[in-house]
Amino acid sequence: MDTKWIVLIVTLVILVAIGVALYFLGKKAKKRQEEQQVQIDANKQTISMLIIDKKRMKIKDSGLPQAVITQTPKLMRMAKLPIVKVKVGPQVMNLVADEKIFDSIPVKKEVKAVVSGIYITEVRGYRNNKNAEPPKKKGMFAQALAKAKEKAGVSQVK
Repeated sequence: MDTKWIVLIVTLVILVAIGVALYFLGKKAKKRQEEQQVQIDANKQTISMLIIDKKRMKIKDSGLPQAVITQTPKLMRMAKLPIVKVKVGPQVMNLVADEKIFDSIPVKKEVKAVVSGIYITEVRGYRNNKNAEPPKKKGMFAQALAKAKEKAGVSQVK
């Protein structure tokens, strides 16, 4: 047998082993996520709050309680989390928002949010604009297309 074939077979065996390992790790992670979602759903409550500010920041700079920071895995401490500064009654606190809803949270508005511990899972009612949804951000392609249409409209007027 030629050495090319030996290298090819060894490479394929390694790739298959990596694929199998990733499959089982994925199943394990999915199971863990489902268990966490059950706990979040069991502890959720609706709270009226004023959104002061929101930004993505590292967990050590976020202003969350020290107990939360120490319980966070080492790899997650470097990642930036969606942190929302809110006022609930007289108390100002920092909460972690779900990635899916972070962009739709309005700033400087009073909202009703579903909260589980320090985790905002859903933003329900906007005061003053009950039927209005927050404006969606345009993608890079949509912004470029809008600029091109705007410039084309300006050049036709002249």
